[in-house]
Amino acid sequence: MQISRRCVLAMGGVLVGCCSGVVFLELLVKLDPGIGNLVTAAQFAFIALEGFIFTSRLGLAQRKISLRDYALLVAMFFLTSVCNNYVFEFNVSMTLHMIIRGGSLISNMCLGTIILKQTYRMGQYISVIMISVGIFICTYFSSRDLPVHSATEADVWRWLVGVMLLVLALFVSSYMGITQELLYRRHGKCAREALYYTHLLPLPAFLLMHDNISDHWRLACAGEAFALPLLGVSVPLILLYLLGNVLTQHMCISSVYALTTECSSLTVTLIITLRKFISLVFSIVYFRNPFTVYHWLGTVMVFVGTLMFADVLRLPGSRRAQPVKRD
Repeated sequence: MQISRRCVLAMGGVLVGCCSGVVFLELLVKLDPGIGNLVTAAQFAFIALEGFIFTSRLGLAQRKISLRDYALLVAMFFLTSVCNNYVFEFNVSMTLHMIIRGGSLISNMCLGTIILKQTYRMGQYISVIMISVGIFICTYFSSRDLPVHSATEADVWRWLVGVMLLVLALFVSSYMGITQELLYRRHGKCAREALYYTHLLPLPAFLLMHDNISDHWRLACAGEAFALPLLGVSVPLILLYLLGNVLTQHMCISSVYALTTECSSLTVTLIITLRKFISLVFSIVYFRNPFTVYHWLGTVMVFVGTLMFADVLRLPGSRRAQPVKRD
């Protein structure tokens, strides 16, 4: 089957944008672990501004989905975005962050069974067990990597709060996906519109975090400066990393939305899984994050389980699932 040019561009955008965004995020967290709210606010503001110009046509374009229908979707998207970027203040490492978020199939299966009454193959149940065990292994051995000088009972509980926030965001994100799917069934696919409104409508909520965002903005401006070649001016290094994260995150999320409309769900799963694996390996090697043989074991179980769930890898003697034809 020939892959369309737009599908190839979307794949490239996911790999380049998402992987680069993770690199910039880790650079930011290394310099300021509490910068998560500032990063989230900057991402939302930039994507909303771009959407206002090109998607909303300066507010003149007609919406396909009402603002009332977007309300729950927007609330969940805002919660997951804030949680995912804020947990670094709770001593959660970037590697553990990526591994736990790689367990989205678990939450998808649980909520799909309860809400959509979906059924799954035996191989998919086995794959989810593998993912669960893999995440548990990585979580357990990451808790032992807390620095000795700070591994007090209070610090361990703080780390556990960060892990629980990640798990909460995982399930909320899966429920958001189900809500989005149900909206698309009623109104048709409108990925660009959903991308715009899910970033525009939560912007006022960042006023509740005004003090935190302002504090970290001042820290960024007062931090180490970087001299831009040829221009002869110096810019705070954190602000350069922030700009890089915002631009690459926009490329990442736009490409994911485009990929869901241009390629099959199997292709989307493969590309996103490959992206997560590349980001994880790069984070371990380049940033010298602690990663033991147990972490590798857990990581392999997570990614192999993901590929088994997508029917890319199969149990011996099992047949590949036939695609379901939809009207």
